[in-house]
Amino acid sequence: MSWLREKGPRFLIKIAGFFFLIGATVFAIAYFTTDVPDPKAYVNSQATIIQYSNGDEIGRIGAQNRTIIPLAKIPIQLRHSVLAAEDKNFYSQGAFNPLGILRGAMNTLLGRGLQGGSTITQQYAKTAFLTSERTIQRKIIELVIAIKLENQLSKDQIFENYLNTIYFGRGAYGVETGAQVYFGKSADQLNTAESAVLASILRSPGYYDPNYRKGNEERLLARYRYTLNNLVKSKWLSKTDAEKLAKKLPPIRPRVTSGQYFGNKGHLIEAVRKELNSLGFPDEQLMVGGLVVRTTLDKVAQTAAEAAVFSQAPKDAPSNLHIGLASVRPGTGEIVAMYGGPDYLKRQLNDATQGITQAGSTFKPFALIAALEQGISLSTVWNGDGPKIFDDFLGRPYQVSNYGDKSFGDITLLRATANSVNTVYVPLGIKVGPDKVIDAARRAGIPEEIAMVPTPSVVLGVASPHVLDVANAYATFAANGIKAKPFIVKEVSGSNGGVLYEAKIQTEQVFDASVMADLNYALGEVVRTGTAYSALKSLGRPAAGKTGTSQSNASAWFTGYTPQLATSIAFYRDDATQSLHGIGGLNSVTGGSFPARIWNAYVKAALKDQPVLDFAPPTYIGGTNQAPIADPVPTIPLAEAAKWCLQADLTGVGKDLVDFCKQATTSRNPS
Repeated sequence: MSWLREKGPRFLIKIAGFFFLIGATVFAIAYFTTDVPDPKAYVNSQATIIQYSNGDEIGRIGAQNRTIIPLAKIPIQLRHSVLAAEDKNFYSQGAFNPLGILRGAMNTLLGRGLQGGSTITQQYAKTAFLTSERTIQRKIIELVIAIKLENQLSKDQIFENYLNTIYFGRGAYGVETGAQVYFGKSADQLNTAESAVLASILRSPGYYDPNYRKGNEERLLARYRYTLNNLVKSKWLSKTDAEKLAKKLPPIRPRVTSGQYFGNKGHLIEAVRKELNSLGFPDEQLMVGGLVVRTTLDKVAQTAAEAAVFSQAPKDAPSNLHIGLASVRPGTGEIVAMYGGPDYLKRQLNDATQGITQAGSTFKPFALIAALEQGISLSTVWNGDGPKIFDDFLGRPYQVSNYGDKSFGDITLLRATANSVNTVYVPLGIKVGPDKVIDAARRAGIPEEIAMVPTPSVVLGVASPHVLDVANAYATFAANGIKAKPFIVKEVSGSNGGVLYEAKIQTEQVFDASVMADLNYALGEVVRTGTAYSALKSLGRPAAGKTGTSQSNASAWFTGYTPQLATSIAFYRDDATQSLHGIGGLNSVTGGSFPARIWNAYVKAALKDQPVLDFAPPTYIGGTNQAPIADPVPTIPLAEAAKWCLQADLTGVGKDLVDFCKQATTSRNPS
């Protein structure tokens, strides 16, 4: 910079003049080549269309919701509040504020994002005639249109148009519909506090709508007080009245969505909307942009998922029972089906992507992966008696029991997997290291936001993931160790048909294929002869999975997969201390009951007419090329086991299984 100083002030003035001349030339060209669009041509009903992967429509974002009212019918306190919040000098300054623009430019240069000190005229120009993209070119055109608007329309006309087009969130455009959705009344019925709230929200509805996300109410209160303070500064409100109003927000109506959000469909549309936001498509653009969004959701699979929940879920269940279902395509991460709840209009929390509950024994496969990676064979023998006392990570006694207080004696790791034996898996987790169990879970796809502590109990699923997290982790198993990032938005096209966004599959090989082969074989035993046999015996295609029931029966899971689909289903209630006991007439709702039945019904319908594929054969890590002492004794009633035993090849299996089958077939045919 020293050479600049050496040139002297005249040189610096010349440089500044040169850049000013360039800027002025660019602005002049933009001014004479930009026309102000006809305000009547602005239509805010260019809804964003959400589609299944085959192009059929799911629903829309942005159905028209606007009622135009003249400025004379907009109360003065609402007009003042908007001016106080957005541009208190609107009536006394021009189309743009040079100081505001300079401040915005400085923030942009300092790396705080492209920002601007937009006047109300500029905001109206952007809302009515431009997209919400944040570029220098769009900002210049905005300035040009704003200047021309000031030359063609009066301040009152601009302000009236602005108040009738600005977006308030909740699908509402203009102050009239904004007043309706937030306060259940017309704009001319709003009091000062309500007017100040509405004016405060319009800056960024997603950031200030108190019912939209956590933290918004606190942000709205701060913004509301800012608006009141500006009302006082402009002498539109007394300081005494402002202090009274600033103590708390007036009552605001909860979010009510349009009828197309009824049922589970609302959860699908909302999940798509949130992902679109994360991809750079804000709500303002979705409401008016006329976009077409192709999702990864498969119409056949989605229909099958909802039908399975409806037909297989317990009848007369308590209202606070939540059922979440997420289905992911292995190797791609595409979300093909989702069930977030029976009615989005009644409960906006998605039970598949937002609700959390303890995972129970669905976490045992992560310990098995860690064991296989350390060369521990499925044939190793462990003692499955219970209860047992182990030392926790602090050396304190830690009692572990099996489900139903069962004891299994000496059994193989394979059989312990099929029967979900806690008194085998806790010492297995201790042996391989709880940190290695967590590492396997993270690599599989359980995100960092899900807290896990390296203690012996981590194997038993004390962590609380989302249903989608577990489905995606098991999709990694189905894809032979290839983890994929889950996504629901496949492609976004503009109103002219041009592609604005196209998803890219993001994958990573996180486990060795040989480890996955043995894991899939072991989890296949859960379906063939173990805790999920009763519910899945009629599936008719190779599958693997794991049941999970948390302590005190607070949650029940079944997560299963075929080579084509990985799907997780969880049952839980509002309060983690509430048990599932008694629901559906069962003393205990286990993962092998309703969750596995829903999974079975879903997969049979979703994969109908799809080829029957099998998993890679086991590699028998740490053992010989012969099958482990496997074929564990089925934990099912003798009458149900008879058919299985008659079809099974019992050559070379253990005496306990032979004796079991003799007893089962004899019970069926006493003669």
